[in-house]
Amino acid sequence: MTENLTKKTFLEKVFNYEKNKEWVFEGKVPAIIDFYADWCGPCKMIAPILEELSNEYAGKINIYKVDTEAEQELAAAFAIRSIPSMLFIPMNEQPQMSNGALPKQELQKLIQEVLKVEI
Repeated sequence: MTENLTKKTFLEKVFNYEKNKEWVFEGKVPAIIDFYADWCGPCKMIAPILEELSNEYAGKINIYKVDTEAEQELAAAFAIRSIPSMLFIPMNEQPQMSNGALPKQELQKLIQEVLKVEI
C-alpha cells in the first residue's frame, strides 16, 4: 500500500534535508516518491498502477506519495515543476527523478534498473 508523506514523515523516512546537505537516505528498502496533486488527471491515472506495484513489491520497496499542494516546501525542495514527478531512490546511490505518467512496464523497468529490485 502506498503511504502519504508529510514534511515530518518525509524527514524521518526518506531524507532529512534540514540536517544533511548531502543526500542521506533514511529508508530500509529502496523507495519511489510520487509527487502529485488531487486535481491532476495523469496523477489519478497512475495512482492505481502505483498501488499495484506497491503490492507486487511488498517488503522490497516503499512507495510514498507527496501532495504538492499540501506539502509545498517538499515540492520546492525537489524543484518539482510538473506533476506527476517520481523520485526513484536506490539504497546506496543518488536518487533519480522521472517526469510524467509512465506506463506500468516502464515503472517496472525503472524499479529493476534504478532500484535494482526484482519481483
